Amino acid sequence: MAPNMTIVQGQMRGFFPMIEPHVRGRLKVSALHDLYYEESGNPGGLPVVVLHGGPGGGSSPNLRRFHDPALYRIITFDQRGCGRSTPHASLEHNTTWDLVADMEALRQHLGIARWQVFGGSWGSTLALAYALTHPDRVRQLVLRGIFTVRKCEIDWFYQHGASMLFPQQWESFIAPIPPEERHDLVAAHHRRLTGADHEQKLASARAWAQWEGATLSLLPDPSREAAFGEDHFAIAFASIECHYFMNAGFFAEDGWIINQAHRLRDIPGIIIQGQYDVVTPPATAHALHRAWPEADYVLIPDAGHAAAEPGTLNALIRATDSFAHAKGA
Repeated sequence: MAPNMTIVQGQMRGFFPMIEPHVRGRLKVSALHDLYYEESGNPGGLPVVVLHGGPGGGSSPNLRRFHDPALYRIITFDQRGCGRSTPHASLEHNTTWDLVADMEALRQHLGIARWQVFGGSWGSTLALAYALTHPDRVRQLVLRGIFTVRKCEIDWFYQHGASMLFPQQWESFIAPIPPEERHDLVAAHHRRLTGADHEQKLASARAWAQWEGATLSLLPDPSREAAFGEDHFAIAFASIECHYFMNAGFFAEDGWIINQAHRLRDIPGIIIQGQYDVVTPPATAHALHRAWPEADYVLIPDAGHAAAEPGTLNALIRATDSFAHAKGA
């Protein structure tokens, strides 16, 4: 089960040109939550839902650029509590299974029978949870930077592991937390992110969000780190992520996705993973591929976690093009 590198051979591919949505809409999914969604590309094309990361990250214009707009009907949406969905940063009725139900409600609302599901990082988690719940609604899975919310994955990034590679940035992440609480940093940040002290909440949110912003790619990107620290974004991103991680992703057991992945065998899929991904290390992608060997597995030798890194982006674009031209697509 060695990684398949054929998909990354040849001329490097980059983003499709920037496009604007031709539909902007809102969908009420509960008494509390409204989702913001967009449609781009070809209204008669192959439907694809593109899932953002976090949880709590919100959509960005680049999420419209992984698919040929002449061939795909591209759907993006902001998950509960983030982006332009409302209420902002709400943790109430905000679980993995609420988001899975939201995806199904959006599919039905848009009159789509089956769609490709595309997601990276937390987007891969949600894509897998959706596919395991509604396998008959999934044409293909395109996954990147695999994350399954296992305890070992959370501990690596938020307790001890990645801290050894980015000690200076780690100092900023733990700075809002007193030494006596640092034995459980997720819980300590959670207390501040859900507490009544606004200044503590904001300090924790900035520290949490900028820690991730600083570690996403193989090469540093100071502008991205600064953007992650912007107050409005950081509050939703940190609060929602920490809420999900405190609740182990709302899965029935640690490792639920990996344990259930054998049920994906009839869904065409590809797993794309950066070799030097510090946020979601390759061990998780490897474990997923062992449980779901029918999926193609592409290991990018010179990439970290970010989707826009050249090797990863090339593999993603080639994967979506390949699926668009596949027999029966």
